[in-house]
Amino acid sequence: MDKTMTYPYTPDTVSPPGETLADLLDERHMTQAELATRTGRPAKTISEIINGKAAITPETAIQFERVLGTPAAFWLAREQRYREFLARQHDAAQLATQASWANEFPLKAMVTQGWIVPAATPVARLTSVLAFFAIATPDQWEETHALYRKSPAFASNPRAVGAWLRRGEQLAEAIACVPYDASIFRRVLIEARALTHAPFAQVRAELPQRCASAGVALVIVPELPQTRLCGATRWLAPDKALIQLSIRYKTDDQFWFSFFHKAGHVLLHGKRAVFVDAQQGAVDPQEQEANRFAADMLIPAVQLQRFLQQQRRPLSNEAVTRFARALGIAPGIVVGRLQHDGHLLRTHLNGLKQTTEIA
Repeated sequence: MDKTMTYPYTPDTVSPPGETLADLLDERHMTQAELATRTGRPAKTISEIINGKAAITPETAIQFERVLGTPAAFWLAREQRYREFLARQHDAAQLATQASWANEFPLKAMVTQGWIVPAATPVARLTSVLAFFAIATPDQWEETHALYRKSPAFASNPRAVGAWLRRGEQLAEAIACVPYDASIFRRVLIEARALTHAPFAQVRAELPQRCASAGVALVIVPELPQTRLCGATRWLAPDKALIQLSIRYKTDDQFWFSFFHKAGHVLLHGKRAVFVDAQQGAVDPQEQEANRFAADMLIPAVQLQRFLQQQRRPLSNEAVTRFARALGIAPGIVVGRLQHDGHLLRTHLNGLKQTTEIA
């Protein structure tokens, strides 16, 4: 859980500054009429301030300072707290009519992950969700997520998908990236092939740093219930791309193919495009292009064909391992490719795959 989460203090009640003013007048045996005379304010204004019907303006605060000896900053701070309290009371009443909207999100999982704080009341839960999305009301969620709803991934639970995407944005904002450079990013991808041999903990530490050096923020966000996503690609700014992965299938072949697939979107497709991928089997031309990019980056087609022509069936553990070593990639990636292309049963040689679990 995110240990930096804070719990804002919201008092149940705040007295109007007029009550303090009335107490001061009683202590000094001064009438409202006398205060009005000394400050030059109409008696009606003084009465309305005491009864909370009129606000203390900066000019009035200065006059109270001179007459009563109480700093103007004190009056202005009391007034500000009171008006904020009234505004929050009005806002809470409005939010109460929309509180059920928050229940459309996987709140329990979001709390467990530390994305939002636990809340005891419906309005508090709604407020927590709105703060997470950095929006004022549920209406703004519909507007800010209209672009993402183009994806078929939203057919399951658009709220859960939206929350998952938002978490990726939050994590990416904390990653310092140099301005995007396509040539540097291509070099990062070539070097990343050697990283496929590394333990996943090392990959999680090093791969985002390498991507950031090319202007790409890479974040790994575990799935929420009902998201069923492999990942997403979009641009946060003209010089900063975001690759977000879920490690849904928890094996190295799936992780690395998904990573290079998303990298293909960054390199090949426009900065206005948003790709939220449920699977890599889509018929969309850009998805197919990203599939080919990922496949060729990991295992060039010519080399794969040559390997298959030279091997007897069934393919052995040793043969696949030698081929992977010659390519400079982890053997589990070769197994995944052979299974996907139908050259190997889904149940065979899975022992060569490595897990990508997040502790």
